[in-house]
Amino acid sequence: MKYQKGNLVPHKSALLVSPANVLNEDVCLPAAVIKKSALENNIEWMQRYADTRGVSLAPHGKTTMTPWIFQQQQRAGAWAVGVGSAWQASIAMVSGLKRVLMVNQLVGKANMQLISALKNEYQDVDYLCCVDSLANAKTLSAFFSSQNQQLDILIELGVPGGRCGCRTTAQALLLAEEISGLPGLHLRGLELYEGVLHGENPQPKVEALLRDAAGLACQLDRYVEGEFILTGAGSVWYDVVCNAWLEAQKPANCRVVIRPGCYITHDAGIYQQAQDDLMARDRVACDLGGDLISALELVAMVQSVPESGRAIVNFGKRDSAFDAGLPQPVAHYRQGKALPLTAKSIKTTGIMDQHAMLELAPEADVQVEDILVFSTSHPCLTFDKWKALLLVDENYNVLETLETAF
Repeated sequence: MKYQKGNLVPHKSALLVSPANVLNEDVCLPAAVIKKSALENNIEWMQRYADTRGVSLAPHGKTTMTPWIFQQQQRAGAWAVGVGSAWQASIAMVSGLKRVLMVNQLVGKANMQLISALKNEYQDVDYLCCVDSLANAKTLSAFFSSQNQQLDILIELGVPGGRCGCRTTAQALLLAEEISGLPGLHLRGLELYEGVLHGENPQPKVEALLRDAAGLACQLDRYVEGEFILTGAGSVWYDVVCNAWLEAQKPANCRVVIRPGCYITHDAGIYQQAQDDLMARDRVACDLGGDLISALELVAMVQSVPESGRAIVNFGKRDSAFDAGLPQPVAHYRQGKALPLTAKSIKTTGIMDQHAMLELAPEADVQVEDILVFSTSHPCLTFDKWKALLLVDENYNVLETLETAF
């Protein structure tokens, strides 16, 4: 099982010359670019945060699905990489990851066969997935025991109205007891995702869920041999997860694992706001020094200025996330030279499949063939639109092409 690079169809961000500079139009635009210095900062900052708190980091790989980035995270000290599907797990293993947390249920014959094949080929890789029902546990047990294999699993704790997971601690305890009698399964701990809790002030609900999980972990401990893995925390509440679980009574040999993902490139939208809130409430993050930096940008060209106060840029829904706010311009270039840009002079107001509509203030000087650089919100849904992204330096020189594997 090998990750095959696509070589029949050029990437959207195909290089026209080498060495290439994005601002000199040496690449096809629009292009998604990642600032190397910001990326390295974010990898180092989050790893330092986890190390300072005394927890393990398993960044969620679904954000980028970029093997090169997985490898940088592991090299920096990540304990594992989190994924959401059997396919994503295969990419992580082929990429050289030593531990893969599939934070989801493993269902379906073909998916089980894929994981079984991966376990045979990558015997030194630690793979875990989640269960939340006896029906799934029995199916997994029958399949993997018939292959003379052992599947490591975590029980998932959920919330009413949420997605997967046992709805009560009593259900989780009963499931653990049933699993203890099934061949081919090895219970390793407990998983949850607190990010499904929303509302005007979700923090109390998040903290209550975390307390329940810590108490449940103590009760589940008798079913787990060796280290007990207790894992949660997306990109919004990782400080609250650390606070709650590090203070709570837990199994004696407990590894707390946090799983933020979007920190890798951060953004200038919803995750910037989440990080601002975290920095305001978390002394550890403030004392750490530095912060996360938005690293992912979309570089595009003005293709039309059809009327006064309006410009059209050559990117759209096929190129960028738009679910959590429209990409907004942060830099303006003409023939490679920077032009002044203020937040009020140019604003993105609409987006279609291949077009973005800009509202121009009277003082805005925007011409056809100008280059605009846009910040984005919610990096997951920009990454998954690109077969390749460009790693660039501060001057937009292309350093490397990073292939994705969605």
